[in-house]
Amino acid sequence: MLILVTGAADSGKSQWAEYLASQCQQPVIYIATAQRIPEDEEWSRKIEKHRQRRPKHWQTLEITHDISNTLQNAPLNTCILIDSLGNWVANYLETDEENWASIVKDFLTTLRQREGETIVVAEETGWGVTPPYSTGRIFRSRLGYLIQQVGKLANTVYLTVGGYAVDITKIGVRLPF
Repeated sequence: MLILVTGAADSGKSQWAEYLASQCQQPVIYIATAQRIPEDEEWSRKIEKHRQRRPKHWQTLEITHDISNTLQNAPLNTCILIDSLGNWVANYLETDEENWASIVKDFLTTLRQREGETIVVAEETGWGVTPPYSTGRIFRSRLGYLIQQVGKLANTVYLTVGGYAVDITKIGVRLPF
């Protein structure tokens, strides 16, 4: 089963995904995709806040790049929580389009083939202003495309907003393209 949890910054995505993972009757492997930046105190506090919130018995893996390999080698009887696609995409911003397309194809194939429960957290960045710089537009475009593709594969897609998690697979219509 694949679950996508998406929403804006600080909308409760991670907390909802963590709640869903805690309801699994399997061990949880938490894949943290954020790169640690020691000189960025605010970022370090945010990472620590996430770390403190997770149950101690969950296994945490800091995987900033090769998620596909980690998923392929994960035991079947585990719940995988990937937090988040936005950080993962940011880690590849220097990658050219051809290599990025290959990385995405591999990731989506791995998600499609995984038999265990997988929960993916992703940030909706396209609801704001258009970034005035090229790297920001590349990030927004890559992440938006990736969220669409994961959403197509997902059994359930939640949108977190205003303190609620809305199951949009129950009220929405899957895009035909």
